[in-house]
Order: sequence, then C-alpha cells, then structure tokens
Amino acid sequence: MGLTLRINAAAKRVPPWVIYIVGFTWSAWLLWQAANGHLGADPVKGLERALGKLGLQLLVAGLCVTPLRRFLGVNLIKFRRALGLTAVYYIAMHFLTWIALDMGLLLSQALADIFKRPYVTIGMASLALLIPLAITSNNRMVRRLSAARWQKLHMLTYVAVPLGALHYIWLVKAWPPEPFVYMAAVLGLLATRLPTIYRRIAA
Repeated sequence: MGLTLRINAAAKRVPPWVIYIVGFTWSAWLLWQAANGHLGADPVKGLERALGKLGLQLLVAGLCVTPLRRFLGVNLIKFRRALGLTAVYYIAMHFLTWIALDMGLLLSQALADIFKRPYVTIGMASLALLIPLAITSNNRMVRRLSAARWQKLHMLTYVAVPLGALHYIWLVKAWPPEPFVYMAAVLGLLATRLPTIYRRIAA
C-alpha cells in the first residue's frame, strides 16, 4: 500500500504533457539515428519497425491504466489520453515511413500491397480504427457525442490494438517470442474488461 501511495503521489506531480514531449523527442532521436545509419543495415526498415513497435507498446501501456487502478489502486488515469494519442502519433509515423521512404510514394504499389499482403491489410485496418479515436480524444468531442456514445466509439480500441499486435506477429518472419508476448498481454488486458465491454454493448 505504501508503494501505491508513493506512485500515486508522484503521478500527481507529473503533468500529462510530459508524455507528448518525451514521445516527440524520442521520435526525433529515432529519425536522427536512421539518417546517420545507426538503425541497422536497412535504416528505413529499422526506423519503420522501431516506430511501429513503440506505437504498440504505448497502446499496451494505455490498456494497463484501468487494470492498474482497479486491481492495485495505482491511479494513472490522467495519462491515458496522452498515451493513446502518442501511440497513434507513432503508428502514423510508422505508416508515413512505410509509404514515403519504403514505398517511395508509389501510391499504386502501396495500394496493391495493402490488398495483397495480409499483414499490411491488418496494419492499415488497425490504423483506420485508431484515427477516429484520436480525433475524438478531447473534452469537446466527449460533450458533443455524449459520454455514452463516446465510450461506445472508443470500444474500437479493443479491436484496433489486437489487430496491431497481429500485424506485428505477421510482420516478423522468424516468429521470435516477443510479438507473441505483446499479443498475450493485449488479450490478457482485454480479458479484464470483458464485463465492462458486455455492459457497454448491452446498453
């Protein structure tokens, strides 16, 4: 209990905008590393994967907020929006790196890949579901939609995040354990929400 109180007290002193600054700074650092050849033999692929992986990690971190509060009493709820928006920023950067640097802005080829390669299709579906969530992640949209509608819309998170984890599994050809750990974490975190999901669907 003492540790929980200390974490909550420390969290109160940290404003959510710190996450945005750290997130932007780290992405700039990744871009600098790629430009200077520090992300492996193929810096574009290295950058693309690093951005996508960080986006997935932030989505998982966002899913952790509610269970941490419910089961451990750790209250990080004020950071959830910042985590989600920063995650979408990284995933959008992941997409832009793919289409601009990897595909060379060859839109017809990129479109063909979206329909031809299942892992690209799944990744695009995840991004498409996250965009309306990012657009409505502000107090004005909560008031405009009403809290009930907003909550139902944001249940798309429970589809988008597993799709992102599946995209990562399918993308990694050698199938190391790490992508499966992320998927297991996502499914476990979603399992803790099943009663809430059922209530919102039934409402």
